[in-house]
Amino acid sequence: MTGELFAANRIILLHKQATSARVRIYVHSYGGICGFSGLAEAVEISAGRAEAVVVFPPAIVAAAAAELGIAGGDLVAEPEFRMTARAGGRDIAIHLARFTTIDPPFALAERCGGRFIEMSAARSLPANELALLRAAFETVMGG
Repeated sequence: MTGELFAANRIILLHKQATSARVRIYVHSYGGICGFSGLAEAVEISAGRAEAVVVFPPAIVAAAAAELGIAGGDLVAEPEFRMTARAGGRDIAIHLARFTTIDPPFALAERCGGRFIEMSAARSLPANELALLRAAFETVMGG
């Protein structure tokens, strides 16, 4: 079920420090920010949800937590984030979740082959992921 779920959905994972508001983005082992597989380079990114039926964000967050092998409460959905990628005539809903731990779970990232990066290190990401990252940052910073 998880594989099917992530065929039409992606999730961006980040950590926001409660005291300093420092934001770090989780980069998956394949090198991108969309879990749990990348987006094609030639996707059209748009704000809002597509007309198709979209999975409720907590279901995606629960699937992401299971995929990472962490407790469900260690990730929370950012339901205000609503983005869609359109490629090959199909829509992919993009979700956003935030780690709830005090510090980013660096050991988890290492175990999964991923890493956390600062916003300033994101400029090497593909343009479509930068557009998503900009929207994610605005959502968590209240912009």
